[in-house]
Amino acid sequence: MNSHAPHIRPVIRQLDEATANRIAAGEVVERPASAVKELVENALDAGASRIDIAIEAGGKRLIRVTDDGCGMSDEDLPLALSRHATSKIDGSDLLAIRSFGFRGEALPSLAAVGRLTITSRPAGAEGAQIVVAAGRMEPVRPAAANRGTVVDLRDLFFATPARLKFMRSERAETQAVADTIRRLAMAEPYVGFTLTADGKELFRADAEQGELFGALQTRLARVMGRDFIDNAIALDAERDGLTLTGFAALPTYSRGAAVAQHLYVNGRPVRDKLLIGALRAGYMDVLASGRHPAAVLYLTCDPQLVDVNVHPAKAEVRFRDPQSARGLLVSALRHGMANAGHRASSTVGDATLAAFRPEPDQAPTARSYQMDYCPSPQALRASLDLQAPPPVLDPGFSDLPSARYEEPQAPPLPDAPLGAARAQVHENYIIAQTADGMVIVDQHAAHERLVYERLKAQAAEHGIPSQALLIPEIVDLSEADASRILSIAGELADLGLVIEPFGGGAIAIREVPAMLARLNAAPLIRDILDDLADQGASDRLRARIDAVLSSMACHGSVRSGRRMSADEMNALLREMERTPKSGQCNHGRPTWVKLRLSDIERLFGRND
Repeated sequence: MNSHAPHIRPVIRQLDEATANRIAAGEVVERPASAVKELVENALDAGASRIDIAIEAGGKRLIRVTDDGCGMSDEDLPLALSRHATSKIDGSDLLAIRSFGFRGEALPSLAAVGRLTITSRPAGAEGAQIVVAAGRMEPVRPAAANRGTVVDLRDLFFATPARLKFMRSERAETQAVADTIRRLAMAEPYVGFTLTADGKELFRADAEQGELFGALQTRLARVMGRDFIDNAIALDAERDGLTLTGFAALPTYSRGAAVAQHLYVNGRPVRDKLLIGALRAGYMDVLASGRHPAAVLYLTCDPQLVDVNVHPAKAEVRFRDPQSARGLLVSALRHGMANAGHRASSTVGDATLAAFRPEPDQAPTARSYQMDYCPSPQALRASLDLQAPPPVLDPGFSDLPSARYEEPQAPPLPDAPLGAARAQVHENYIIAQTADGMVIVDQHAAHERLVYERLKAQAAEHGIPSQALLIPEIVDLSEADASRILSIAGELADLGLVIEPFGGGAIAIREVPAMLARLNAAPLIRDILDDLADQGASDRLRARIDAVLSSMACHGSVRSGRRMSADEMNALLREMERTPKSGQCNHGRPTWVKLRLSDIERLFGRND
């Protein structure tokens, strides 16, 4: 590089409107799904009760959104295509936003990169149409139209062909559009939606009826599937002007990826790090490693308490009191799962039934036996030789099978969901009879959860005992990090970790949790700081303590291989029914499965 080259003063230029719109489109319209989101949100802001979306070629060739909202007059159409023109706000208060859109960027951005046609008619007026291609606007002209608005966007990104290189396959783009519509539909149960791709209907959700919570439940069953609702906990909590409602699935109804997590703030779908972190924290000690919770949660508050003007895509928000929002979500989830008691997801039982069914090409079904060979009663009696000697066990089989039968003492109690113990199999699995079926319990996993919850309750009641260090551990931090970690010193002390300022950016660790006496505290402090910077809170120390309690529970619980009496088995069942979260072990696996009598009979072809 030549350090003696003459310095050329840059020339400042005012960008023309078309260029500015194309730049804005890069922020607002990332892909066809982004365009669909903006147009559907406009329709919702217009008060539509029915929105029909049609796309072709994944939305690259055509996006058409038709609504029955309030419509626009012929005077409004050119103004709607001007940058920063909006009917949603008046500009006096950017925190009083009660609509999806408010920036006035979507339509001019779309018109800058595609061929846009808007046809609209308000109630009591004539229809009108305007056409814009690559930012060039034609005059408004009369048009026949129903009440509402039809937006046709063709040849997306034809004016910026470089953007087309970043598009994914038509199938992937179509799937992204479908996901966008489903997310919006889950927040608007009283609005009907249809999505058609290349002439084929992909999604349909008619407007729901009834009160809001019931309408949401019906809409979620339609979008997320009936299994989700059947295995979800209803949440309804409030704190500091924030209200949380929605449904969170049982831990045993988890997913391999975070694909079933939908969070809404004042009806707006968001992907917010604070809320996602709070969702993880709510399921902290009930999920298996590598599993992710399923939940649809709606957080509502006064618009003054949340800033949605953080990013052009409006997918991120900023709360005035982030810890209050996080605390509400975490406490509501934990309270909801505690109230769920011993529940485990019904899909666990379905998987158990599937495991019982033989492969079609390996063994005939019970019904095929019934059809192929059904001996007469005389032939059946003749085939039974009651005087025959007992069969000789095959080599490798013990003459003392690993199962015991308990003579029924009493019928299952009607208010005992886990029934009455009838047998123990392989010295680990309890077989219990219920009023309408049977339950199989993993005795070690179940007792491990019971002991773990008991230890946690004791720790919460009496506190986490700490152990003073002979020589305090000094951790050097920046002054900003030291201030941040000291701001939560009280919370850390409640968990047995006592820290104090040590001058400058250093802190002194005076005490550590007694159960973590060998804790290497300095790395933990830095990990907690990373969480505070990223999410505004940290559960790392609590997770460490819970891990120790879980290990203690594992060693203190009924071991696999122990023979239990009927009284012991029934006592375990009754305690499971009383204990929160007993439907899953400390590692997130189910502790019991239920088989309905009707399903068992179906396995044997008895109810065909």
